[in-house]
Amino acid sequence: MLDQPPLTNLQTRDIEAVLHPYTPLHKLKTQGPLVIERGEGVFVYDTQGRDYIEGMSGLWCAGLGFGNEEMVEAATEQLRTLPYYHLFGAKGMEPAIELAEKLKEIAPMPISKVFFTSSGSEANDTQVKLAWYMNNALGRPNKKKIISRQKAYHGVTIMAASLTGLPYNHIGWDLPVDRVLHTDCPHYYRFGKDGESESEFVARLVQSLRDLIEREGPDTIAAMIAEPIMGAGGVLVPPATYFAEIQKVLDEHDIMMISDEVINGFGRTGNWWGCQTTGMTPKTISAAKQLTSAYAPLGAVLVPDDVYDAYVSHSEKIGTFGHGFTYGGHPLGCALGVKAIEIYQKNDILGHVRKISPLFEARLKKVADHPLVGEVRFSGLMGGVELVADKATKRSFDPKSGVGAQTARFCEANGVILRAIGDTIAFCPPMVINEAELNELFDRFEKALADAAGWVAKEGLQKAA
Repeated sequence: MLDQPPLTNLQTRDIEAVLHPYTPLHKLKTQGPLVIERGEGVFVYDTQGRDYIEGMSGLWCAGLGFGNEEMVEAATEQLRTLPYYHLFGAKGMEPAIELAEKLKEIAPMPISKVFFTSSGSEANDTQVKLAWYMNNALGRPNKKKIISRQKAYHGVTIMAASLTGLPYNHIGWDLPVDRVLHTDCPHYYRFGKDGESESEFVARLVQSLRDLIEREGPDTIAAMIAEPIMGAGGVLVPPATYFAEIQKVLDEHDIMMISDEVINGFGRTGNWWGCQTTGMTPKTISAAKQLTSAYAPLGAVLVPDDVYDAYVSHSEKIGTFGHGFTYGGHPLGCALGVKAIEIYQKNDILGHVRKISPLFEARLKKVADHPLVGEVRFSGLMGGVELVADKATKRSFDPKSGVGAQTARFCEANGVILRAIGDTIAFCPPMVINEAELNELFDRFEKALADAAGWVAKEGLQKAA
């Protein structure tokens, strides 16, 4: 176990004042938070001046890294020109118009309109409301259920957290709410049966989805929502044929597919959109995070003509379109979204991700040989390393032992910030990372993995229960 130095003044003040998300609050008083002071490129620095490679782009989002001067200048110019306005009541502003136009330009299918939110959670909440609104407009008042998946992550607002298929987002929160269904997780390594081929695994999941739809009644189901690559569930990459086969079932029953691109979008997988990487054909898209490279909060929902036409007809019937957020389409966020996409295009970030991802994959595959590692997974510059107690049988560690969380602490001690998702260590470095920085990231991670292996052995955590 790591030695715990005395808490600093800032750490003490933090503990006394801040309620931290996704944190074991019962441990915070003794462990203290890691207080970050500044960032530059792919590095962040704590208040003691120690550097860390930010191997998670913050929370999957700072694709351009930290301190990009073009982004800073765009923000400063927008704040001087128009620091705030809104889109309510038919008001408009050029940053929102320009960003909507850019999103339509790079969308993977024809898009009519863009609705702006403040976050990915709000975008996915909005997706559900819009699906309900559309079906009311089309005279289908019972077609309201939404299918999600086990281990999915779609946010933490009440509806988005209900769509999320992770226990910690439900236990203690009285979730999920009604109208949300969960089907199987497409993680072959963990959920494939003994002797089952990957194609047989996909066929089983497709049949399970079909059975769910027929059991519930297709006339009660509006949509299925899915991340192309599942992020906070453990960087889970589906089998190559999965989405094409799933889509056939959805098309048969007039159920639209919503692509949650909050993590996947804007080059992360080597394409503009994760759905292009995985062969997914969505009807609508949710976006956020790398939309602004996290330099300001912003989310978006992209909808096609026929869906928008239903909103118009219902607005005419009711008298207005009664949905929106005070900060949805905030001029600062939109200006930064425009600039981020401009930088992605000008600097060929997609090409850079494709160029450097083979090194990313090679370093992950090297780690796969470690005795603690059961599986490595990757797509573009997203990756996951699943730690196991027994490599041969895939036996997991007892969750109470906290192997993933302790490994993440060893990572910090070795100067790299990664995220423990259970016992999977997630990687999502800024897309601007170069080869030397990527190699340094993995060199630091391998030292942390060695520390974790020593700790696991000392504690006897690999013994079967």
